[in-house]
Amino acid sequence: MTRRPFRQVDVFTNTPYHGNPLAVVLDGQGLDSAQMQRFTDWTNLSECTFVLPPSPAAAAAGADYRVRIFCPGRELPFAGHPTLGTCHAWLRAGGQPQGDCVVQECGAGLVKIRRQEGLLAFAAPPLRRGGPLDEPELQRITQGLGLTREDIVAHAWCDNGPHWRGVMLRSARQVLSVRPDPAVLAGMEVGLIGPHESGDAQFEVRAFFPVLSGIAEDPVTGSLNAALAQWLTGAKLAPPVYMAAQGTALGRAGRVHIERAADGTIWVGGHSVTCIEGSVSL
Repeated sequence: MTRRPFRQVDVFTNTPYHGNPLAVVLDGQGLDSAQMQRFTDWTNLSECTFVLPPSPAAAAAGADYRVRIFCPGRELPFAGHPTLGTCHAWLRAGGQPQGDCVVQECGAGLVKIRRQEGLLAFAAPPLRRGGPLDEPELQRITQGLGLTREDIVAHAWCDNGPHWRGVMLRSARQVLSVRPDPAVLAGMEVGLIGPHESGDAQFEVRAFFPVLSGIAEDPVTGSLNAALAQWLTGAKLAPPVYMAAQGTALGRAGRVHIERAADGTIWVGGHSVTCIEGSVSL
């Protein structure tokens, strides 16, 4: 066993315990995948990350660190709130980026993270799959969410590692009223978005994903918001700059800042706060 620096960070919020928690082991050297997975499962959080030195090729390309991202039962090539939470913890622990942006190596490649006015924002990786959903997929989704086909304004594959299926509803109120059926949606990752009529956020987002017991809801989801932004801003269904609320249905108050830059890059940002700081024996 080795004592390793550890942080538990709340992401997409500047108020502790209102966002999405993340466990970060700041020194993952010497741990194998099974050990990382065992610790992740033990934390009982949606994700845990392990910080490592970048690979030689990534270091030559400007990477500041490498991160391995685990969720219960498996490793992820990329995830949004672990990207921002890990970067927050790395910077607070004294990490110094080589350039203007922090460059993170992960399973999906190199991800840029910029610092701006207290926010961290990552550049969304390219979609692995886009385009409209097939009708059988939509039928399952409408049945599993208690919707009708007419409730869906637009839909698309939003696959950027997680296989998100994006669905736009007519209103935030409708998004918040959904009660998913785990039996119908088993094995599907579904993201909902709908516009608010007023308030600080322009859209409400909810994310449902499979777990061993059926399906769960994520408090605030960077990967989904990144993919939704790529789809919706590209299709002119959302403005180039907006803020999304997520976690409302779970008693959270997540806020995700979206910006589509002139070059087409989607920046996904939010605040992070450290809630637990210490060490773990691994």
